[in-house]
Amino acid sequence: MIVVERKEIHEIPLLEVCDVDLKSDKLPLVFFYHGWTSCKEQVLTQGFEIAKRGARVVLPDALYHGERQDDKDVEAHAAEFFKIVVNSINEFQKLKTAYTDKKLADDERVGVSGLSMGGITTCGLLRTRTDIKAADCLMGSPNMYEFANQMVESFATTVHTLPDDVHEQLEFLKDYDLSLAPESIKGRAVHFWHGTEDKVVVYQPTYDFYQRIKHEPYAENVTFTTTNHEHKVPYSISVEMGEFFEQEL
Repeated sequence: MIVVERKEIHEIPLLEVCDVDLKSDKLPLVFFYHGWTSCKEQVLTQGFEIAKRGARVVLPDALYHGERQDDKDVEAHAAEFFKIVVNSINEFQKLKTAYTDKKLADDERVGVSGLSMGGITTCGLLRTRTDIKAADCLMGSPNMYEFANQMVESFATTVHTLPDDVHEQLEFLKDYDLSLAPESIKGRAVHFWHGTEDKVVVYQPTYDFYQRIKHEPYAENVTFTTTNHEHKVPYSISVEMGEFFEQEL
């Protein structure tokens, strides 16, 4: 039986999902990150698909989301989208250590995944962390810096108070951008899924990234699934993601 437990680690609210019979064991550890305006409860389907295959799954609330929402609507933080992404990347170490220190997680079998904003977070973690064994990006983007500049251009059509140096302010994202240093994959198992009809995080840049790197030695374990879906993860892809971690971790 799969159980869900609400926890708070370093003031980060999260759901932990695992098989009740394995609850005290040292297990593969997989983080799954939700999307923009969503919350940890809304990605329980993905958590279950991973947990029922023998892993411990951690579903954190991102900054300003779920239990971390402040007195504003989440949408009011749109200009802080990448602050939220980077904050999740920076919090990864604290959460991982909390489990490895208690011998509830195998430090050699750590995975990350997420959808939309969570997929972007996943790619950022791949760029910056070497302790991740496998990653699955669902309708996210490895092109963080380019995507951020496109968002700014979109904001500019509706918001007329953007600072003159807004593009310069995004320069720090280059340090988290997987597309600018794809060699940081280093042969690890990485899977992408994206739907061709996605109008939110568009398909083509992610697919182009895969086509560019797929024959490189560092990308020998990178795979890609294409479907005709819009910006929503179908159940079959959640199953595929669970099977990916079962095989790779």
